[in-house]
Order: sequence, then structure tokens, then C-alpha cells
Amino acid sequence: MWVRQCDLDAGSDFLPPIPSRIASNEEFVPPPQSDEQKEYEVRLAELSERAAQRQGRSRREFLRSGSGMAAALSALNQVFGDCYDVHADEVDDPKAFEERWPKDQFVFDMQTHHVDVTRKWYDDSPDGRAIKSFFRLLRPEAKSDEQVMELLNRAHYVKEVFGDSDTVMAVISGVPSRDWDRNPLPPDQMVATRKFVNDLAGSRRVLSHGLLRPNLGKPELEEMERQVKELKIEAWKMYTGAEIGEKAWRMDDEKVAYPFWEKTRALGIKNLCVHKGLPLGAFNEEACRPIDLEKAAKDWPDLNFIVYHSGFRGYGWLGKGTGLRVVDPKTNDPQEIPWVSDVVRILKRNPDIKNIYFELGGTFAILSMVAPWVCMHMLAQMVQVAGADHVLWGTDSIWNGSPQSQIERMRRLKIADALIDRFKYPQLTPEIKDQILGLNAAKLFGIDPKAARNAIKSDRLSQLREGRRYDPATRSNTQYGWVWVEDGGDPTTPVGA
Repeated sequence: MWVRQCDLDAGSDFLPPIPSRIASNEEFVPPPQSDEQKEYEVRLAELSERAAQRQGRSRREFLRSGSGMAAALSALNQVFGDCYDVHADEVDDPKAFEERWPKDQFVFDMQTHHVDVTRKWYDDSPDGRAIKSFFRLLRPEAKSDEQVMELLNRAHYVKEVFGDSDTVMAVISGVPSRDWDRNPLPPDQMVATRKFVNDLAGSRRVLSHGLLRPNLGKPELEEMERQVKELKIEAWKMYTGAEIGEKAWRMDDEKVAYPFWEKTRALGIKNLCVHKGLPLGAFNEEACRPIDLEKAAKDWPDLNFIVYHSGFRGYGWLGKGTGLRVVDPKTNDPQEIPWVSDVVRILKRNPDIKNIYFELGGTFAILSMVAPWVCMHMLAQMVQVAGADHVLWGTDSIWNGSPQSQIERMRRLKIADALIDRFKYPQLTPEIKDQILGLNAAKLFGIDPKAARNAIKSDRLSQLREGRRYDPATRSNTQYGWVWVEDGGDPTTPVGA
């Protein structure tokens, strides 16, 4: 059955800083734990128990510290091989971990969301109560918990993204619907969140998507103009597989889509962020494939086609147990990564296409913890074929909790020497990681990273975060999406849904 990971975590002292279960953002059915994930849990439990005792901490406190993150990376290496750059002394000494933090890195998250969680969790769990306390720091004028709760999910978003991670800037994103009053995060609310965070900080921390639905026809052109002129949105988010009109649609449909590309060009919005891969249960699966990008990118070279989730079809093709190792250990031959490989093939066929970008939200989160070798192949191929300047950071947070775990995995992931030797892959150098983690997105949105970092050094969120990096008293390692618990229940239905 499905359960909320945060509900599982509320009664446990073992909260891995790198999750041991794939949490669904409701865009796919969460899978059972693999054999490797179970082994990772066991190894991390052993590492953390011994190290926590040496440091005189509880296991819960240890796992929230920098040493806890190092222990999680070490446990993944024990299961999957030498994938992450982590040293033994970092497990024993939080200062050793801290010394390896990049200085002044510009992290720009292209995909973030609100997540609604229950009032009971806020009231009854230690993490929920801690978040309420954090919000009171942001809203000291609140006279009751009810006033706190009115904006708590927005504040929760602030806490997880900007309080508990190294994220500097982020894009708030939403999902499609025919009617805005039935949408959990319509454009007006996304823009309100942008204002909430930026006013709170006193600097520009959040940009906002607009939601574009070409399959609703001509009336959507007026809605498009409203979002640009009144809401001042900075980019579009769209779902070709969403059958909210008469049918799903394609980016290269000259009748349905091209009038909207002409309109967005006239309105001055160049970044088109399209959900590809992760075919939602109610979506048209074929329309979620990225095969419609080739012609559109050629026909509209002055627009940027940003492939959300990089077109990744999902975890299901990986199989269970040793099937997670889809790379032949003897030959190191890479196999297909559906449907990421579709985009790679498009770019190989068309080396002159320079306006298709990979966005990593959800995809990196899944592969870096359940199949790091597949993740190596994927990132190396993206850099090799598209260029290091065409890969964009996104985390799909806060479905999976604070993005810090993913940031650390990206900082520490390395391409195995055997893969570099055989396929002439580039290594993920610090310079390439800086590009992926934020510099590429900054360029697309016309943001000066140095000026942005200088602006936030003294803003309110930076002041509140001072001293909070891996603070066991305030951090949370939980996820807020749905996970699968093996009890024989219906695998297609969330509990309480």
C-alpha cells in the first residue's frame, strides 16, 4: 500500500539523509524497496550506530549531521561500488565534512513545488513541531497556531529549500488543470509564493512558472497574455501528455502548438519547460515521450526547449534486485535509458540544435540513490552530447524533502574511470558541476550569479540560516511523497486517498 513517508518517519529514529525508498510525487506508483535499498539501510544503520556512539549523539541526531550524510554516501558506495567521493574521516568528524563544502556555489533549482501535509503531522511529530517553530521565527506576529497554519505550507517550502539546503534561487512550478480553482498550485498562487519568499528574504530568491495549455485552444492565448503581463511569470510549464483539452498534444504540432510559440515570442518569454517522461497515470503515455522536440527546436531556434525530468520514463524498467545494474559489469556497455536516450539521439542526429536542455528533477533523485552507475552513464552522455552548459539542476522538491541530499550527491558523484576509458566520457569536474548546479540556469534567465549571491548574503533568509547547516536540532531528513509499504494492499491506491 501507499503511505506518506513523513508519517512513517514521525515514529522512527532512523531517517536516512539519502532516502532508502523512492517517494512518488503522485506522478507514478511508488515501487517496493529493491534488494540494494534494503542493503543500503542495513549498512547505514551499522555505520551510524557506531559513529553516533563515538560522537556521543543519538542516532537520530547523527543522521541529521554532516557526518550522517557522509555515512549515507559511504553506505551507497559499499552497496554499489565506488560512486561517490567521500572519506572515512568525514563519518567520524563533522568538521572534516564541513571543510569540503564548496564556497559560494550558486545553486539554482529549476523545479520546486509546495507539498500539503496533514495538520496532525505538524502537531504530533517532532519534525512538524520544529517546522512550526521555524515559521514563528518568520512570522513572530502570529497570535495562534491557526494563523501559523494559514501559510504553513509556504513556510514549510521556505524552510526545506532555503533553510535546510544550499539552494540560492529556485523556480516554483505547478501542474495542469482545466479550471484554476481545482488546481493545487495555479499560476496566481505560484506568483504569490514568489512574492512571499522574495518579500520575506528582501532579495530575489524565487522565480515563477506560468502554466500553458495549448490544447485548450484560442482562449488560452488570452490567459497566456494575462500571466505574462499581470503576473509577470518568467517561464512556461506545460504537459503535452495532459488530456485536459480534447486530446494530448505535441510540441511540433503546427496547428495546435505553433500559434503559442509565436505568441510567447511576441510576449518575450523564451523558456519553455515541458514535462516529459514520468507518464502520469491519467496522462497519454506516448505524448510524454520527448520525440516531438526535434522539429519544434529546429523551427523555433530562438526559444529554449527545457525537457523536464530529462524525459526519464521512470524506475520500472530497472527491474528488481541485481536488475538495477543495467550496465554490463564485464563490458561496461550502457543500455538504453528510456526515454532519456530519445533526446540523446535527437542531439546526435542534429549537432546544430542548441536550444534543447536536460532538466534533472526527479530523475537524478531516483537514479543517484537506486542505480548510481546508470546515473553516471546518463550524466556523462548528456555532457558528452549536449554539452555541460545544457544540463540544468532541478530536484522536484519538496516532495522528497529538502533538496540538500540531492545537492550533496551531485557534488560527490564521479564518473568511474572504466567508463571514461571505454566511452571517452568527460569527468564531472567541479567546474562542470558548478554549471549544472546553477550557472546554466542563471544564463537562461539572465541572472548574474555573483550579484545574486552578494544580494542574499545579508538578506533575512541568510540570517535565519546562519549556523543551521546540518544542525541536528533543526534539520529534517524526511520525504513528503508517497512510498510503498509491503503489506499486501492495493499497489495503485494511496492510503487515505
